[in-house]
Amino acid sequence: MELPYNWDLIERLLHEVQNSADASFAPRKYAEEHAAALAAAGEPVENLDHLKAIAGEYEQLLLSRGFIQTRPEDEGGNGENFILSPRGASLLALIDSAIPGNDHPRQVLDEQADPLDPETFDEVAAKAQIA
Repeated sequence: MELPYNWDLIERLLHEVQNSADASFAPRKYAEEHAAALAAAGEPVENLDHLKAIAGEYEQLLLSRGFIQTRPEDEGGNGENFILSPRGASLLALIDSAIPGNDHPRQVLDEQADPLDPETFDEVAAKAQIA
């Protein structure tokens, strides 16, 4: 896994989980849409194949480290869609670009050896001054 993390891509993936409902999670598609949005805004776009591969790795990382979890069957879960866990909701709140001042939490996260290590993240997220 590459460090530092691509927070914009992670934010996009977490928003897709949050808004996905019954849809299957498709990280490679979201990476493609993310790249198209960057290009439309005149931002530089990294290699699309690389971005898609990273999105797939992020899906596994977010799932294995408890930021997202499989959507329960009684909520429309089919094994291919997810919901944000409390840790994932906390991460999204910290890095959400729609929230003014999100650069500081991203910077604090980048200062950690591995900010998405569950123990490290929980410790950093618990500090009130990060937000």
